[in-house]
Amino acid sequence: MAASVVGPDRDRRGPVAHGGGPELDAVQPPLRKVGMRDVARLAGVSHQTVSRVLNNLPNVSPATRGRVLDAVRVLNYRRNLAARTLVTARSRTIGLIGFETTLAGPASMIYGIEKAAREAGYYVSIATVRSLDRHSVLDAVEQLCAQAVEGIIAIAPKNSVADALTQVPAGTPAVGVGGADDGSVPMLRVDNVRGASLATRHLLELGHATVHHVPGPADWPEARDRIDGWRQTLHAAGASVPRVEPGDWSARSGYLRGQRLAVDPAVTAVFCGNDHIALGVLRAFHEAGRRVPGEVSVVGFDDTPESGYFLPPLTTVHQDFAELGRRSVELLIGQLSGAPAPAGPVHLAPHLVVRASARSSRAA
Repeated sequence: MAASVVGPDRDRRGPVAHGGGPELDAVQPPLRKVGMRDVARLAGVSHQTVSRVLNNLPNVSPATRGRVLDAVRVLNYRRNLAARTLVTARSRTIGLIGFETTLAGPASMIYGIEKAAREAGYYVSIATVRSLDRHSVLDAVEQLCAQAVEGIIAIAPKNSVADALTQVPAGTPAVGVGGADDGSVPMLRVDNVRGASLATRHLLELGHATVHHVPGPADWPEARDRIDGWRQTLHAAGASVPRVEPGDWSARSGYLRGQRLAVDPAVTAVFCGNDHIALGVLRAFHEAGRRVPGEVSVVGFDDTPESGYFLPPLTTVHQDFAELGRRSVELLIGQLSGAPAPAGPVHLAPHLVVRASARSSRAA
């Protein structure tokens, strides 16, 4: 016979075995809908203790927390969010607007936001839009507000997203993450101008006379900021500023532009708008018989997980997507607690990751 367990709340509710033992595993979930009191009865604690565990609150011992979570698993308990919202007048749910993309940056931002929200004790409800036009984003805002979210975070690489966030109902704070920066909503973003300057200055310090740039799409503020940082750094160094041909964020775009650059022997350094573009540029130079970094140095932006495995490994600008997620959730929760919104955008500083794709022009 299993011994009764006494929890920190001094309840004696019957046999429980922590760690998936035979007593717990033998329990059959009831046919009716499982409630919090069923979990409390099986775990041998009060329903208030179950509530503290499920809300990730302190003052619960690790052993008690383990028993409660085991009981939740065995009974397949699911919380009734609607009922909880009625009782507490809070859903503890954050709405997150993302968009359909294969780009590593936005996907990593979504993961970082979800992780930070969980750690802060919030659920996340995601609305994904196919297009970043204002109408689609407004539909997503309406969908999330219908779920009684307490606030909204949006991946906002275009001004249309930030504009749509201004239509969020009063009392529901909103935060944008990404490139748009028109001051309409609190915005958290990487300092793209600084990141582009770091990349360009690195190539100039390696002895290259100038740096060519293969940018992202012209309608993305991030791409425009990276052009600005590249151009300002060249001007400050007294270097010539090559012509820019906007493209998109894809490796194909980098490849097509790289083919044109590869036939010009004066091109010895290329700064790419992101790592996908850099991958295409590397392929174009390889096919043209121009060695990287032997004859040409290439630098990317983002520091995607794959960039260290390019051939050669890519020197690139690192932006911390996990920190973007954490800070955006922190900013939103601060507003929920009554803290004033920041007066301007919050910038996160990137840093340069030096690998093998760029080296001294003198060595070349």
